Amino acid sequence: MSRHAEGKVPAAVRRGAVWFAAFAVASVAFSTPALAHAGSLAGSLRSVPAPFWLVVVSGGGVVCVSFLLSAFVTDDETLDAFGRAGVRIGGLAGGVATAEAALRLLGVAALVLVVAFGLFGPPVGIANLGVLLVWVGWWAGFTMATYLVGDAWPLVNPWRTLGAALRGRFAAAERLSRPYPDRLGSWPSVVGLLGLVWLEVVSPLAADPRALAAVVVAYSLGTVGGAVIYGDAWFRRADPVARVFRLYGLLAPVQRDDDGGLSVSVPGAGLARARERLGADDVAFVVALLWVTTFDGLVVTVAWGRVLDAAAPAPAWLVNLAGIVAGFLVFLGGYRLAARVARRTADTYVTVGFVAGWFAPALVPIAAGYHLAHFLGYVVGLAPALVAVAASPLSPPANPSVLAVPAWFGGLQLAFVVLGHLLSVWVAHARAFDLFPGRLQPLRSEYPFVAVTVCYTMASLWVVAQPTVGGVAG
Repeated sequence: MSRHAEGKVPAAVRRGAVWFAAFAVASVAFSTPALAHAGSLAGSLRSVPAPFWLVVVSGGGVVCVSFLLSAFVTDDETLDAFGRAGVRIGGLAGGVATAEAALRLLGVAALVLVVAFGLFGPPVGIANLGVLLVWVGWWAGFTMATYLVGDAWPLVNPWRTLGAALRGRFAAAERLSRPYPDRLGSWPSVVGLLGLVWLEVVSPLAADPRALAAVVVAYSLGTVGGAVIYGDAWFRRADPVARVFRLYGLLAPVQRDDDGGLSVSVPGAGLARARERLGADDVAFVVALLWVTTFDGLVVTVAWGRVLDAAAPAPAWLVNLAGIVAGFLVFLGGYRLAARVARRTADTYVTVGFVAGWFAPALVPIAAGYHLAHFLGYVVGLAPALVAVAASPLSPPANPSVLAVPAWFGGLQLAFVVLGHLLSVWVAHARAFDLFPGRLQPLRSEYPFVAVTVCYTMASLWVVAQPTVGGVAG
């Protein structure tokens, strides 16, 4: 990610956001209300029954204790081992090239299948291969594989493959190409991520294959067009999907070297050893990723349903839009406040923007931990349906099997959230000692970030512990 000057959102981005909002509002106004979240597939997302005191103790308490333990690790050798230790896998040049070609072909084929089955397949989401591929296979399963194993999205990305092919083979496409405007920065990806998750929430994309296909086609046209005009810079700066997978990939144990080789290291080491300081736009994107992951679980809870009822007669789409924007601003404001306080507690000459940009990568494990808690049961529950429908996509079973997760699975959800926050504390600890000299100054800089992490932890666990619209899992 590139460095950008801190400033206001560019006017072009604000105009683009207004046009996007106008288009989205119009599309929602002419659609029927639905529980549009991915969880509407068999209602397989469940909550964890946990009392509030347990949320506070297990969340905030464990994070605080982890910081106290990490405070004893201040020697450069141990901290450097976390970021640098790993095993490099070489001698795979030929095999890697073949695998890359296969992954590109697989990505394009999957896109074609999603659109084809979305338009012409069964009208019921649970029996439609396109719907199951998007929500179960890609957004849940592939995303988990990205932060648990490694980032293969630059190769699988069908829009990148199609954009590169068009850009390289047609003279007209070459004439259209131009440099990506630096004044936009990464703000389009921030607006795009918030907009996509909001559209997922208010539209029946998990229940209506035709609606999903229409959105995929529209997104494909816009993304391929951006790739043709701006090249690979579009995916580095503007495309929210590519940027999400890139951040999650930095968390994974398997990393790709500059020379094309692979290395296996400690999870989170890629985030700890990254030496770039994120700009204000990139910080906003990281916070947006953290917030939309939380919001994605919040909207299926009974608590959020009460908010929608209390806001009546205001339409649900408007309340959800206000909620996703307001929540993002609260999360971003809390993080910026922590950076401001950290600058004072560390007694440093570096700017608030620099401190915020330096510690922002430490938020990625929190988003990944919540995503894993939110979607692992979802994948386990719907995996039989995906297998059954994929075996016979043209004549799928009328009611594919859906597994019910056992009662103890709720404990795993809480553990995943807490583990994500623990890894976040350690990444922030390692980055603090890279930025500040001595031993006390790095520790003092972490105090505000530990406080905001505790708040994020409690909010995430509170959402996980809430009863959902579909009921509470035992």
